[in-house]
Amino acid sequence: MVEYIKSNVALLEAMVKDGYEDATTIERRIGKMKDWLANPTLMKPDADAEYAAVIDIDLNTITEPILACPNDPDNVKLLSEVAGTPLDEVFLGSCMTNVGHYRAAGEVMRGEGKHKVEKFWIVPPTRMDEQQLINEGYYEVYQAIEATTEVPGCSLCMGNQASARENSTVFSTSTRNFNNRLGKGTQVFLGSAELAAMCAKLGKIPTVEEYMEVVPAKLAGKEDKVYKYLNFNEINNYALEPRDIAENKYGVTVKPV
Repeated sequence: MVEYIKSNVALLEAMVKDGYEDATTIERRIGKMKDWLANPTLMKPDADAEYAAVIDIDLNTITEPILACPNDPDNVKLLSEVAGTPLDEVFLGSCMTNVGHYRAAGEVMRGEGKHKVEKFWIVPPTRMDEQQLINEGYYEVYQAIEATTEVPGCSLCMGNQASARENSTVFSTSTRNFNNRLGKGTQVFLGSAELAAMCAKLGKIPTVEEYMEVVPAKLAGKEDKVYKYLNFNEINNYALEPRDIAENKYGVTVKPV
């Protein structure tokens, strides 16, 4: 929580500096956040609070990935129930992803050669994530596996920058898979970035055995580095507006951070 709020204070301060309105409202929010950081406390339920339901989930009973299946995010199944389904495209993107997901997918695909689907879309949510991944060499991995990288943004998630092939079957890390959301007539599975990488590697949804044989080994000992958040307050001279825009060898426009 402290990590998240410190990052957001830096973002809001940059917004004020960049002229976002209403500055007074934003500065008041910054002040409240800094007050909390000086004396962090967590909310607690009232002792007499009543609940419609209490759901306890024993995570030790979850031994394989879980997917949302076509075409409803509530249509949830275990990996073993849908393993082997052929895929046409894979999309790694959406605003709900963070830089760690792209590192993880990169590690899973590192050294694996060209992906096995028609198109493997890799679209970070922000230019800042994109630049960090370039700095760390992950775009070289994406280039080596012949993934399709786009300008950061929603892309297939909202279908406003691109769309999947008509009537294709897609695995996506986005948040919704309603009919025609990613493309006309698409059948869309939702799941993790690590599973997305395996789907692209094989051209199909893997079995539990295929997944467990590759993913844990590829990420072993790298977890702290791979899943580290990119926080605004840890970026030198963080600013909202691009500076010294330039085209790089990957064909995407980036800014230094």
